Amino acid sequence: MIPLLGTVVVGSINWDITLFTNRLPRGGEEVVVNRITHVPGGKAGNTAVAAARLLGRDRVAIFGGLGNDVVANEHVKIFEKEGVLTSGLKFSSEHGSGQAYVAVDESGENAIYTYAGANSLLTPNDLDDPNRQTLMSQASVVTIMNPPFETATKLAIESKKIGKRIIYDPGVWSERGLDGLRQILSCADYLISNESEIRNITGLSNSKGAAEKLNEKYPSLKIIQKLGGRGSIMFDGSIVVIDALNLERLGMKVVNTVGCGDSFLGAFVAALVEGLSDIDALRWATCAAGLKATKLETRGSPDRETMFRYLEHIKLKSSDA
Repeated sequence: MIPLLGTVVVGSINWDITLFTNRLPRGGEEVVVNRITHVPGGKAGNTAVAAARLLGRDRVAIFGGLGNDVVANEHVKIFEKEGVLTSGLKFSSEHGSGQAYVAVDESGENAIYTYAGANSLLTPNDLDDPNRQTLMSQASVVTIMNPPFETATKLAIESKKIGKRIIYDPGVWSERGLDGLRQILSCADYLISNESEIRNITGLSNSKGAAEKLNEKYPSLKIIQKLGGRGSIMFDGSIVVIDALNLERLGMKVVNTVGCGDSFLGAFVAALVEGLSDIDALRWATCAAGLKATKLETRGSPDRETMFRYLEHIKLKSSDA
């Protein structure tokens, strides 16, 4: 039986207040803000939308916490417009919906300050809800991002038991290190992180050394590092390097890197759901992240037509056995 869903994405949903400046301030310094935007964000929200734009309607479901507020209503409207299933959301009056305050300089670099709010209220027991259980059973891939840590742990264990492929992007939980992430990493099929998160997990800054340390403990884990403007790299017995999209050559430029990693993850998940190889999934992910960087909005990930227009420019740089 073909699963009804492609993926369930679990983690944070925020409302982003983004400040565009000429440069990021140093400690204690005041800088002029040129423009302010109020847009939907959150790592799981961004990733779910990025995957849905590539997979189509009703192929992606999201689990996360929202307040009983106007922001939550707006999130639901946006998810439904994007084709993301929202029946796995949890609403609570205990906290307001999460918010993120983002500063972006003229080169596209950013600093992010996050208030978790209702994101912290998705508990392990919430995963026992019959509707969420059904969605998990129907999905072919479970994408775990940054829900409360105990919830992420239970989700990984239960997903493993029912034979789902598990993608884990630990985000802030990378600070727990190898021992702290043991239960999740032992269940995951893919670990997708940026360079600083891999360093937090392993204590090593060298990509190859960090991957080797991870694989000593978790031999079947495929490790993918997001390298921003340098592309991406995957360690899976071999080393696969994908070059970033050359935006300058295509007459494009970076305007905002917020959400690029989420676009990367959403596209990688979508490619796996479509049955593509890991290398092709990495090409999709790297292309989507590059295109997102050219958009001001946090959820500037491409639709399927746009991504395929540029996918031929994403090249396999090297693959070493």
